[in-house]
Amino acid sequence: MSTEATAMPLGHGTSASAARRHRARRSAKHHLGRFVRDVFLLALSAFVLLPFAWMVLSSFKRNNEIFTTPITWFPEEWQWHNYADIWVKSDMTTWLGNTVLLAVVVTFLQVFTGSFAAYGFSRIRFPGRDFLFIVYIGTISVPWQAYMIPQFKMLSAVGLSDTRLSIILLQAFGAFGVFLMKQFYDSIPEELSEAARIDGLSEYKIYYRIMLPLSIPSIASLAIITFTNTWNDYMGPLIYLRSPDLWTIQLGLKTFIGQYNADYAAIMTGSVLSVLPIAVVFVFGQRYFVQGIATTGMKG
Repeated sequence: MSTEATAMPLGHGTSASAARRHRARRSAKHHLGRFVRDVFLLALSAFVLLPFAWMVLSSFKRNNEIFTTPITWFPEEWQWHNYADIWVKSDMTTWLGNTVLLAVVVTFLQVFTGSFAAYGFSRIRFPGRDFLFIVYIGTISVPWQAYMIPQFKMLSAVGLSDTRLSIILLQAFGAFGVFLMKQFYDSIPEELSEAARIDGLSEYKIYYRIMLPLSIPSIASLAIITFTNTWNDYMGPLIYLRSPDLWTIQLGLKTFIGQYNADYAAIMTGSVLSVLPIAVVFVFGQRYFVQGIATTGMKG
């Protein structure tokens, strides 16, 4: 009797000790896994950011310091005047003004048209809706090079070539934006729309008062993607904008590099100015961007 009573606590203690050791091993493996993951992500981030860091540091160097061997990361003497000289050597004010105007207008229009069309595909029932949506989304798989010549001929025929309006019309509508916003709208319970209809709201008011406020993360994601694509677009302005006073930053920098192909410090300075607005937009909007991408397509 006493032997059994003594054995039972002993076995229980042994089992508890084994469980603690097992939890300790699991915790150690978990921390080791997190450490390896963090080191890998840190190394990957450094690999991605090093060229950008080199470009920024080179923009403060003398011209003959940039391609020295071995590589010197920091300038011997910081050339802050490079950022003042670039405005004198180039028409940077015009290029940036045109790019900002086109990027802002195109982003606004694409967010509006994409969200509005997505609401129709998601909430309005009409014959052929699903087939029309599949056909429309299917245009994403068609490369722009396949239809850029017909587009150019059509815009030239109505006198829109060599105007900012040509770029705006080309990019004011996008199938990707419709797809992104529809996936988010589908995750919003239909009961909200039904309750709003019972209260007497029209479809336009449901879209404006209910759907848009709920879809801020997806709108931010679409806005960042559209703004970035428009800002970095080179082929569109190259084809349609021939007047120097209409050039964007990408066209202007290409011409600048051709004129100052040996002035590497000026080229690096102009490249930093072309990338900086995109970096600022993403830094301030990354929280909404990640949230919008992560929640798109999730059923509410």
